[in-house]
Amino acid sequence: MAIPTPEAGRWPVFGHEWAIQRLKRALNSAGSNGRTARLSHAYLFLGPAQVGKTTLARAFAMALLCTHGGETPCHTCRSCRLFAQDSHPDFRFFQPMAKSDKELVVDRQKGELRGEQAEGLIRDVALKPMEGRRKVFLIQDMQNANATFANKILKTLEEPPAHAVLLLTARHRAEVLPTIVSRCQIMELRTLEHAEVAHALQAGWQASATDADLLARLSGGRLGWAVDQLHNPSRRDERKTHLEALWRLTSADRLERLAFANALATDRDNQARFSLLETWTSWWRDVLLTQSGSGDACSNVDCQEQIGQHARTIQRTAVFAYLGTLKRIEGYLRHTVNARLALDVLMLNLPSPGKRDQ
Repeated sequence: MAIPTPEAGRWPVFGHEWAIQRLKRALNSAGSNGRTARLSHAYLFLGPAQVGKTTLARAFAMALLCTHGGETPCHTCRSCRLFAQDSHPDFRFFQPMAKSDKELVVDRQKGELRGEQAEGLIRDVALKPMEGRRKVFLIQDMQNANATFANKILKTLEEPPAHAVLLLTARHRAEVLPTIVSRCQIMELRTLEHAEVAHALQAGWQASATDADLLARLSGGRLGWAVDQLHNPSRRDERKTHLEALWRLTSADRLERLAFANALATDRDNQARFSLLETWTSWWRDVLLTQSGSGDACSNVDCQEQIGQHARTIQRTAVFAYLGTLKRIEGYLRHTVNARLALDVLMLNLPSPGKRDQ
C-alpha cells in the first residue's frame, strides 16, 4: 500500500500510534554503534492481512536508514530519497515467490519464502552497509516460509552482525516457528477504528466522504484493504457480484445452490472463494445487528433496504447458525482439499426467507 508523502516530522503511516511511539523510543535510544538494549536486532510485526504491518515496517526501516538520525525519517536526505524510490542499497525486501520455477505467483499468499531466498539474505547480512551504519532486511509473510527458509535464518536471527536489523511480518505468532518468535521483539498491530480509516482515506487518498465511510465500515479496521478497494473498481464490482449471488440463492432451490457450489469449486481462484466468504460474513452480521436493534453499526450501509428485508423475513437463529457455518467452511477451505464438499455444505445451509422468530 503506497502511502502519500507525509508532512515533515511525521511517519508515513496512518494509525498505530502506540507502535510508532514504541519504535521512536527505540530509535532515540540508539547510540553511536546503532544498537542498544531498546533497539532490537529483529522485530516481528503481527496482525490481520492488510492492517498495515508492511507499511509500518517500511516506515521503521526508512527511519533506521535516515542519515539525519532521530526518531522520524526526514524524507529529504539522500538515504530517504533512495528509500522512497525503492533503490536503497542497504534495504532488502523479501516476499513469497512461486513454489517452483515453473509457477508464476500473482497473489503472494499462493507462494512461499524459499531456501534460496534465505541463502541470499544470509550473504547480504554479512556484508557491511554501503550508505550508512545499518542494513535493514524486511521479510514479508513469514507464515508462508517453508521449513528450509525458516531453519536457515535462525542463526542469523540469533547472532546477526551489529549493523543488521531484521523486520518480519506475519498474520499470527502461532503461524511462525516458536524459535523465530522468541528471537524477535513483537509488535502486534490491532485493527483501526472506523473514524481513523475514514479520515485516512480522505486525507491520504482523497476519497469522497461517502466512499470513505462505506469502505471504512467494510474494512473491519484494515486500511490497506480499504485503499485496495478504493483504487481497484473491480474489487468493488466483485463485492456486488457476491451480494447479488447471495440474494438470489437465498430463494433458490437445492439444484441451483449445488450448481453454484460446483462452479465455485471448479474455479481455481481460491482467493475468490475467501472474498465471497468475507462478503457473506459481513452481510449476515449486518442482518443479525439489524435484528438486534443495532442497525447503525452495519457495514453494508449502501444496501440497507435489502438488509432490512432479510432481517424481517429470515429467522435470527438461522442467521446466527449460518455465521458459524461460514467460519467453519473458511477453516475447511484453508486446510482440506475437498473444496466441493465444503462448498456444498455452505450452499445447502444458506438461510431462506420464512417466518421470522421473535
